[in-house]
Amino acid sequence: MKAIFLGLALVVSIAALHAKEARPNIVLIMADDLGFADLGCYGSEIKTPNLDRLAQKGLRFNQFYNTAKCHSSRVSLLTGLYCDQAGGASLSRGATIAEVLGSAGYSTAMTGKWHLTKQPTEFGFQRYWGHLSGATNFFEGDDTFRYDGEVYEVPKMLNGRAFYTTRAITDFGLEFLEEATEKDQPFLLYAAYNAPHYPLQAPEEAVRKYEGVYDRGWDVMRVERHQRQIRSGLLPQKWQLSPRPDHVPAWDTLSEEEQQWEADRMEVFAAMVDVLDENIGRLVEYLEKKGVMDNTLILFCSDNGACPFERTRGRYLKPWDPKSYWTYDSSWSIVGNTPFRLYKQNQHEGGISSPFIVHWPDGLKTKSGSVTDQTGHLIDLMATFIDVSGANYLERIGERQMDPLQGRSLLPIFQGKQREAHETLYFHFGTDRALREGKWKLVSAKQGRWELYDMEADRTELHDLASKYPKRVASMSAEWFRIARDTERLEGRHLNPVKNKIVPLSFRKDTTSGAAK
Repeated sequence: MKAIFLGLALVVSIAALHAKEARPNIVLIMADDLGFADLGCYGSEIKTPNLDRLAQKGLRFNQFYNTAKCHSSRVSLLTGLYCDQAGGASLSRGATIAEVLGSAGYSTAMTGKWHLTKQPTEFGFQRYWGHLSGATNFFEGDDTFRYDGEVYEVPKMLNGRAFYTTRAITDFGLEFLEEATEKDQPFLLYAAYNAPHYPLQAPEEAVRKYEGVYDRGWDVMRVERHQRQIRSGLLPQKWQLSPRPDHVPAWDTLSEEEQQWEADRMEVFAAMVDVLDENIGRLVEYLEKKGVMDNTLILFCSDNGACPFERTRGRYLKPWDPKSYWTYDSSWSIVGNTPFRLYKQNQHEGGISSPFIVHWPDGLKTKSGSVTDQTGHLIDLMATFIDVSGANYLERIGERQMDPLQGRSLLPIFQGKQREAHETLYFHFGTDRALREGKWKLVSAKQGRWELYDMEADRTELHDLASKYPKRVASMSAEWFRIARDTERLEGRHLNPVKNKIVPLSFRKDTTSGAAK
């Protein structure tokens, strides 16, 4: 009898060992201010062969959501909670993916943009290199760069090349992967790239690749992206391209000088995305070389839609000059968010829709290159990681008492199944609000009146049905306020009622003269 028990114990221990070995490594990649349509596999003309290859062998989502803003998306990605529910940037009510996976035996590392309080090394990341700020000079950095909690002085050269933040994020990511792959444990690498967030700065050779590409302007480029989205099967034709908004001029009304300036700006943005893809390719190549690619779950997303903010500081310095500071505005961001309306900060689809690519040879059961129209959200990542790793959600860490997990695992979708969807998905940033309930979406921009859309028929939000279904508007708005009050703990002006009219949106245009090139 004793021998039988010993035999059973051995079988159990061997099974546990195999289960541990089978737990996937996780590489989570977030881009910054990248629009839904800014990758080749999401309709763009920008060259992104490495991400396209991951999509061709993996799975793409066409209804994956973020929070429409940098810091709030990072909170939700890290904690599986809505931003204010987690305590906002302080993470006072949210455990991080590093803390949860670290408690389950994962090695944890992060590179790139933090944009929250304290430092990643205080929230479960064993290794960290990057900047704590929300944006940085890509060539010179700033005084918030840290390396394992210590101040890091940004050099002029790094690994034999002129310092450039996107490359450096990858350099340190590879360093951390080298350490992690030598350990007898699975690993988490969170690579939070600052590209293509402004300032628009890129190496000269990368910008030169896109000379002349954008001379035809945003009206033409938008239509072409939308056509590619339909032809590739990413989006159905029934979701019509939203019209150019009134605050964006028709391309052919601009002077030749203005057209040149606008085309120049987009060339730099494209170069930044191109370099981002090149560096993601370096991470993928390393995983392949080390023989760990098959059991590594790679996820790629963006923190919000394309950015409409005009904050250019002069046009005269070229974008490979470290002293330059260009941005683009709503005119090009409508291309980035093709075919959707509005932008970063807004809770319309242009603000909250992210490209989301999943690659996992050992775990994905969907057909290579598939597109799913099931909804997902950044809050779902924590639940997914718990599901695939066997980790337990942490209810308390020190003095921090955690809120119950809000997200739901995406693993059933990865396995080719129909997941039980969220009853509601809640959105809030500033005075922009939304609630998704099944096929229905209620949304308000800048505290303007509620708009109601049928997401199955009209995901580009062209046909407002609020006046046709006032009872649905009332019930969904009541649910939005309930979540805002009880789950997010919002107070004061955040709970003010919406106005009874659509609030006009305006975006400041740069008025300086002169061209950059």
